Amino acid sequence: MPSPALDIALASVIGLAFGSFLNVVAYRVPAGLSVLTPPSACPGCGHAIRPYDNVPVLSWLVLGGRCRSCARSISPRYPLTEAATGALFAAVVIARGAGRSTWLALIFILALVAITRIDLEHQIIPNRILAPLAAVAIILTVVLEPHQLTERLIAGAGAGGVLLAAALAYPKGMGMGDVKLAAVMGLVLGRAVGPALFVALITATVAGVAVMARHGVAEGRQTKIPFGPFLALGSVVGLFAGRAMVSVYLHGFGL
Repeated sequence: MPSPALDIALASVIGLAFGSFLNVVAYRVPAGLSVLTPPSACPGCGHAIRPYDNVPVLSWLVLGGRCRSCARSISPRYPLTEAATGALFAAVVIARGAGRSTWLALIFILALVAITRIDLEHQIIPNRILAPLAAVAIILTVVLEPHQLTERLIAGAGAGGVLLAAALAYPKGMGMGDVKLAAVMGLVLGRAVGPALFVALITATVAGVAVMARHGVAEGRQTKIPFGPFLALGSVVGLFAGRAMVSVYLHGFGL
């Protein structure tokens, strides 16, 4: 029987490998390209990336952050995406073990990392990621945790409804991609979506205040800050501590 340490190490390696694939997703999905073909190539010289130059994180370090063929600089966001995915996969297994109930959390992590990259770079949250994630969340809940289905459906409707109201009230500050992501968060997190949204709103507010403090109120108000990464951050908090936060809140008020 695999030891917990082996499970964690394996999760980290798998996360690193998936993180490499997420770099492809983040580059191709916004462009409407296939994520499967053609093989990855340097955008500068067009040379296909050799397998030994595609080892997550390590290849970037060995090559000094440059293409072997043309010496074009390779952004550090690529190894950072891989490292973050590997670390989050390991953290999920540490917190939840390696059972079947962990599958949805790991798939959610993959989607969150891809959404963060894409929203930061393109300020969109693609339906090509959200729609499959919603379907997988419902299917895995029905198959593996059917007792959670009602709660998660209600949480999805509630979270999506809250952000929809915000988007309708202030359309320049909230996009429909954010609304749909919040709904999917509810489908995955259930009642833990409450703390997740709270963390997202607080951190986004702090970031907005910091931007205005640096650039001035007038210019800061014109600066577009994608909300998806904050929702992703809140989701990670929800995955690891959301239910505990809800429990503390309810017990604190004697509910």
